[in-house]
Amino acid sequence: MLLLALDTATPAVTVALHDGEDVIASSSQVDARRHGELLLPAVDRVLAESGLRLDAVTGIVVGIGPGPYTGLRVGLMTADTFGLALGVPVHGVCTLDGLAYASDIEKGPFVVATDARRKEVYWATYADSRTRLTDPAVDRPADIAERVAGLPAVGAGALLYPDTFPSAHEPEHVSAAALAALAAERLAAGVDLPAPRPLYLRRPDAQVPKNYKVVTPK
Repeated sequence: MLLLALDTATPAVTVALHDGEDVIASSSQVDARRHGELLLPAVDRVLAESGLRLDAVTGIVVGIGPGPYTGLRVGLMTADTFGLALGVPVHGVCTLDGLAYASDIEKGPFVVATDARRKEVYWATYADSRTRLTDPAVDRPADIAERVAGLPAVGAGALLYPDTFPSAHEPEHVSAAALAALAAERLAAGVDLPAPRPLYLRRPDAQVPKNYKVVTPK
């Protein structure tokens, strides 16, 4: 097994290679505006570090969000392209699950929250680092304060809103190393991973203008 994992659902552009037992190379850069520019060089970097070629990869793992539309689709489209070109399966993993897996919280419940912009967070609760209790959701922190009161929290969204998440701490962003390790563990156990389809949870910011003027040829 050689898994190439990547995620662009958060400001982190993160890539890793996992051989089924350990992460053998990884790269993470935080830049919310350059996902498309940074992702492929990061793939080249981890392949060079590992001394392996892309055609040695036997599976692709991609973070499916939730995340903002623009960034998230970069990783998903790249994963689909690699899968088609190499003829290997593409496995989805919830980005929040990757953050939970990387946390140092051995026993929950706890919360994972990422920044959804618009003064909102993407979030879910966990029983432990491998077991999600609730479906991913997007809400204003004040609206879920009672539901998450007293729970430890990880992720950039939690760190942004200390009034709602007073016990927030790192990891701030997801790492492809954690996604790959979690996927390898689940695949080895015979668990079916989600399809590589995006968890947007809301409509994109860009909209077709209303009442736009139609220009017809004279």
